[in-house]
Order: sequence, then structure tokens, then C-alpha cells
Amino acid sequence: MPSASAPPVSTAARAVDARKTYGAGEAAVHALAGVTVSFPEREFTAIMGPSGSGKSTLMQCVAGLDRLTSGSAYIGDTDISQLNKTQLTLLRRDRLGFIFQQYNLIPSLTARENILLPMTLAGTRPDPEWFDTIVRTVGMGDRLGNLPSELSGGQQQRVAVARALVPRPDIVFADEPTGALDSRTGIEILSFMRRAVDETGQTIVMVTHDPHAASYANTVLFLEDGQIVDSMEAPTADRVLDRMKRFEG
Repeated sequence: MPSASAPPVSTAARAVDARKTYGAGEAAVHALAGVTVSFPEREFTAIMGPSGSGKSTLMQCVAGLDRLTSGSAYIGDTDISQLNKTQLTLLRRDRLGFIFQQYNLIPSLTARENILLPMTLAGTRPDPEWFDTIVRTVGMGDRLGNLPSELSGGQQQRVAVARALVPRPDIVFADEPTGALDSRTGIEILSFMRRAVDETGQTIVMVTHDPHAASYANTVLFLEDGQIVDSMEAPTADRVLDRMKRFEG
């Protein structure tokens, strides 16, 4: 009797011949030079590469934070290249989560209000148990009433991580999510992101320069000069570090 085939892997986001050029003529910079890539649902993908490789540009264009010069970007089956500004704003609000290097917290809102902001804007309410789980994991239970100015950089980043995960979005895009955190807190955040993928089916795409952070992913994609040049399944920190050293040669 033939064995049952594995179920097809669904795609949470993808890019097709994605190109992004800044400037023109001889001064043009080709941040993306024809990238075609898929990010599977319910998986954790890390994007790595040397400075200027296009890794942040790729994430921003797939996430609808920047427009491609040519090519297409999709969230699920939605071609975001065809959406107008209002449609794109609503898609980002309702279906995506973001963890920025710069935190992007609202100074006049408390930590709790910042965490709940995407859901407040969408007119929805959080699952109280899920909210408590995330707040406990990021270690901000006793600081929810504080304004961003009353929090350290690491604490602000914890708020940003919680804000991205509380609405349970289709996909979370993370730009150096542990960059401002001490190593212990960084491990806690990465472990929680890993559990969010394994236990609740969250999809995460993370840009990082840290081989240890990348080791939490299912797959690491390596970019150089605006193109994907390699990938690694089941990464370890040592293997990622060895691969990154090849960019220095």
C-alpha cells in the first residue's frame, strides 16, 4: 500500500523577481537584483548577509513597508504590489506583525497601550490568556503602566515583541529583534518566538546578523549583492558562523 504523501506546504509570503533600485544611472544602487523566494507558513525563516546585501530591503518589500521597483510581493495569495496605500495599510494592520530595530513605540502610550495598539486600531480585543502569556514571557508584567521614556532600551524592545505577537498575525516580520537585549533576555525572546511557531503555528521572518539568533530558525537564507546565494536547513550557530565567514573572503 503506498505511503501517504506529506501535505503540501502553504506559503505565507513570497517574492517573484523582486527588484529594488535606489537612484538612477551610474549612481543607481540595486538593493534587490531579482529575488524569487517563498516563506512557508508555520515556519521560522532567518535572513542573513553582509551589510548592504539587501536583507532588510527584502523583508521591507515583502512586508509592504517599501515598494518594489519591479517584480511582485505576496502575502498569502494577495499581490501587495497591486494594492493602493489604504489597502496596504489595512493589510499590514490586520494580517502582519512587526518587530523593528527602532521599537517604534508611541511615546504618549503606556506599555500596555502600545502592546494593544494594533488591536485597538482594528477594533478587536486580545485573548486575555494569550496576552498574559506573552507579557509574562517578555518579563514586562510589572511595567505595563510605564511610558516608553520610563523604560530601558531592552524593555522597549520587549514591548515591541509583545505588540507583534499579541494579535496572532498571519506572519511576523522581525528586524534584529534581540539587538538591544542582554543575552539572557534575548534567549528568552528567541525561545518564545520558536515556541510560537511550534505550538501555535505562527510564521516568522527575521533579519539578523547574529548566528545564535539564526540558529532558532527552521531555515536561514543568505543574501549577497541583492540576491539569495545560499540557504541552510536546521541551522546551528557554528554552521551559520562558518557560512558567514565566506562573505569575508
